[in-house]
Amino acid sequence: MEQQKNAVTPERIMQMAWGYAPPLIIEAGLRHKVFDALDAGPKTVAEMAKATGASERGLKAVMNALVGLELLKKDGERYELTPESATFLVTTKPTFFGGMVAHTSGQLIPNWLHLTEVVKTGKPAAAVNTEGDGSAFFQELVSNIFPMSYGQAKALGEHMKFGESGGPVRVLDLGAGSGVWGIAVAQSSPRVTVTAVDWEGVLPVTKKTVAKFGLSDRYSFVAGDLLSADFGTGHNLATVGHILHSEGVERSKKLLRKIYDALAPGGTIAIAEFLVNSDRTGPPMGLIFAVNMLVNTDNGDTWSFEEIAAWLKEVGFKDARQVEAPGPSPLILATRP
Repeated sequence: MEQQKNAVTPERIMQMAWGYAPPLIIEAGLRHKVFDALDAGPKTVAEMAKATGASERGLKAVMNALVGLELLKKDGERYELTPESATFLVTTKPTFFGGMVAHTSGQLIPNWLHLTEVVKTGKPAAAVNTEGDGSAFFQELVSNIFPMSYGQAKALGEHMKFGESGGPVRVLDLGAGSGVWGIAVAQSSPRVTVTAVDWEGVLPVTKKTVAKFGLSDRYSFVAGDLLSADFGTGHNLATVGHILHSEGVERSKKLLRKIYDALAPGGTIAIAEFLVNSDRTGPPMGLIFAVNMLVNTDNGDTWSFEEIAAWLKEVGFKDARQVEAPGPSPLILATRP
């Protein structure tokens, strides 16, 4: 009996073999406005077909699968949202996270299909970490992943405690993308002004998002590659939100040195990354994201807190520390003496 209880089964491997299905099912629900339609209240399949224009057969299959994924609930013949889908999958909600799903199916999966060849050669399916190839990729990506970083960025603003009164606070938002890091910190204090740095092709997205939040008068913008753009000097805070993983070790170290020089004495660097533990046995998200960097960049990877802390110390930063924030990993902060 004990032998039977401990028998090895293929169940986990079977689940992994179907791992591509959930994001595609969720995306089908998003594109056919399933979550938006149910936000108005529970509906039957027939009512959903009328509301969305999709087929009853298609909706029934997808909505039942979403029930199985615990993203919908079913009461008799009527379907309704769960708290999770009501919060993150309704397009009109400020916490909408569905763009990340569309990014996965539309931009990531096609490149991941070449993983076997990528492992053989060590070369990416498509290197999106260069401006020529990456601008179009990031123009679409950065808005989609705004919700992923907004909670972390708000937590950073609260942690910094810049407050309502005092002198100006200068924030340097590097690889600004949607502008989420600078926006959240600027919301935390009227003292904050932001210099956003990104590729010329991405900055229009940054400017649009900043304007949406009514913060354009507190922003300046610098176009260029992070290692060649002029950062200026005397900044009080520099944010590096999910940038190092695409840069590789040497470019990351050069960037950290350049940030050190751009900060005022006592200034803070704040880094967001998908961290792994020091012996690279977990967590799974950080390890999977390292493979994503193999597929999509020339030298990208994921690192542990200890590795990044060592780089920071090497360029002169002090007191590398972790700050808990909502997101995949804690923030890493360090101070220029």
